[in-house]
Amino acid sequence: MANESLPKKQKRSQIIFKTLLQNHPTLSSFLTHKNPFELLIAVILSAQCTDERVNLTTPALFDQFPTPQKLALAKESDVMELIKSINYYKTKAKNIIKTSQDLVKKFHGSVPDTLEELISLPGVGRKTANVLLGQAFGKPGITVDTHVKRVSTRLGFTRQIDATKIEYDLQKVWKQTIWTDLSTHLIYHGRQRCKPKHPICNDCSINEHCPSKTT
Repeated sequence: MANESLPKKQKRSQIIFKTLLQNHPTLSSFLTHKNPFELLIAVILSAQCTDERVNLTTPALFDQFPTPQKLALAKESDVMELIKSINYYKTKAKNIIKTSQDLVKKFHGSVPDTLEELISLPGVGRKTANVLLGQAFGKPGITVDTHVKRVSTRLGFTRQIDATKIEYDLQKVWKQTIWTDLSTHLIYHGRQRCKPKHPICNDCSINEHCPSKTT
């Protein structure tokens, strides 16, 4: 697959996505949430932390601070106590309080639905913004986390290291309509099969389409 043309990459990518979708047709968000605000906070908390840990933590947080207005007025010490099991909880407590304050001041207490507005919030980069756009607002976005980066590189769809450049490479290969679902499936595949040190190539449904497969 060396020197593969873009049309051939696009054809191969369609087969890969179709296969992943057939394997797990009901995959959705890994973070428990009831609205865009809860998803935003959960994604911020999930940085360098497992989704499972975040899902164990957020119920108590949202029970006490269910809206941007309430979280904006929270004491850092109270928030830190509720999320102390999460990595970098002190910094994240500051970020989610400041984010809530910005939501109230700049966006009338609502989560904005554009990339530019989302990345203006504390603790929100393109990755978090694309999660929100896709899962909360139905606007296609490719989420480049460590799993998407690893899987897309092994599949030969990018050689970039920078997450934004990887995002642009993947936008060329996959149709815009599937970007959100694609992200979810690549993340899941990276967690379950295409692992960092020991990828399970001998039990991978897309290995025949992968230039990096091992026997």
